[in-house]
Amino acid sequence: MVTAIVLVQAERHLIPETAEALAGVPSVREVYSVTGEWDIVAILKLSRYDDLDDVVTGHLRKVAGILRTQTMLAFRTYSEDLLDQGFGVGLDESQQR
Repeated sequence: MVTAIVLVQAERHLIPETAEALAGVPSVREVYSVTGEWDIVAILKLSRYDDLDDVVTGHLRKVAGILRTQTMLAFRTYSEDLLDQGFGVGLDESQQR
């Protein structure tokens, strides 16, 4: 399984719609709105490395509101429980699961 992280800079007034559209793209497993230079982070899970081109250039290019992307490939996955804790920072226990 190949994991790719796609950072997305979107048109400000279209961020919610762009994030929703990204969530519907095949192989996109998670979508987050984030602070900082990038507006949205999409986590992709792909069966093969070659599928990355189909998803990024074939599907993401068609999503309205995307101004720019940067794609990173993950080398290794660490404990998913630890990763969940990182994304839950600032939430109380009832909101984390």
